Amino acid sequence: MTAEIVLNIVKDLRKLAASIEKLAKEKSTQPNGRKDAEREITLETVRAKLAALMQNGKQAEVKALLQKHGGERLSDIPEENYPALLSDAEGV
Repeated sequence: MTAEIVLNIVKDLRKLAASIEKLAKEKSTQPNGRKDAEREITLETVRAKLAALMQNGKQAEVKALLQKHGGERLSDIPEENYPALLSDAEGV
């Protein structure tokens, strides 16, 4: 290989490293995408989990969870409480 080819390879590697570094910095400044997607809990998700518990004979536990999180029915529960409610329901 000639010196010119080696220098071109070095330049390309430096550009590649700079691009990777830029991507890494952008990724580190963004909120964790997995957390947002993971914790995007909908009414339907919570309803399905609670329905499954009720079908397994855990009506009293479901009622206690609903009361703990602010209501008598699922529709009474504020949306911001869904993650905690689902977490508690998964522990039942």
